[in-house]
Formats: sequence, C-alpha cells, structure tokens
Amino acid sequence: MTDIPVIYFLWVSAFLFATGLSILLLKKNTIFVLMGIELILNAANLNLVAFSKNDPSLQGLYLSIFVLVVGVCEMAIALAIVLQVYRNYRAIEVDQFKSEY
Repeated sequence: MTDIPVIYFLWVSAFLFATGLSILLLKKNTIFVLMGIELILNAANLNLVAFSKNDPSLQGLYLSIFVLVVGVCEMAIALAIVLQVYRNYRAIEVDQFKSEY
C-alpha cells in the first residue's frame, strides 16, 4: 500500500474550505449557511488528520475528534435556534429576520 502525500490532503482541504466559505458568503438560507460552516470545520479536521500522520503522539487525531464533537454540538444548537426563529418569523432566510428591539 502506498502512502498518499500530504499535499493531496491539503488540496482537498483547501477545496472544502473554499466551498464552505463561498456557501457561507453567497447563500441566504440559514440551513445552507450552517452547512458552509460545517464544511469549513471539516476542512480544518482534514488538515489536523493529515498533519498528524507524521506525529507519533497522535495529538492531531485527538484534536480532530474534539473539533468534530464541538461541530456536532454547534450544529444541534444552531438547528434548535433556526427552528425557534422559524416558529416566530415563518422564514429561514438570513435577510428576512427583523429585530423587535
């Protein structure tokens, strides 16, 4: 089995990050914005795993699992907030929210 060079992981990670950032900046739907944030977190995780390949202490893998758990918790809280906002405003578009304050 051949080793895959780290540069390939970095290219895929850069593509994931660019895709997530473009979704974050271009889409108005809140669900798509959350998906863009998740892609950015996955790009960071791929970098951590790629660089931990040469680390005998596996610090990058542990940090990657931690980032994954934080991302899942963040998505659960964000989806709960989106559901509450939809119940109040009947819209999930970012530019349709109106503050009452």
